[in-house]
Amino acid sequence: MIIIVQVVLVLAVILVAFALMRGGSNARHLAIRRILLLIFAAAAVFSIFFPAVLSSAAEFLGIGRGTDLVLYATIICFFVYMATTYQRFRSMEISITKLSRRLALDEAEHPNERGSASGTADATGTDGSSSHQAAK
Repeated sequence: MIIIVQVVLVLAVILVAFALMRGGSNARHLAIRRILLLIFAAAAVFSIFFPAVLSSAAEFLGIGRGTDLVLYATIICFFVYMATTYQRFRSMEISITKLSRRLALDEAEHPNERGSASGTADATGTDGSSSHQAAK
């Protein structure tokens, strides 16, 4: 029975990781996260008031102790947290890169705007040479 629990836990970790990696922060993902948080909170409160039920559930699953079951659940929650944090960090990194590129393009000095911005004439002479070279 323990091997079945191990396989189910590994599959749960893989499925949650793929589900969280594929999607963005849309309303559906936010709703799923909130529902899972409520289920987790309810299970935590229930296990605090009725620890024997948690031990019975662990024994039914072939794990042995309720604390081991809590440990496995904590590991899965930690992996979910890591996956969502990585996804959020990656999204922010992409946004910052796009903003930086846009800012660099917006603040770049364009060649045709240099002369008009300072109120002087074009820097090139009539023969195409620069005025700096013509002054020498």
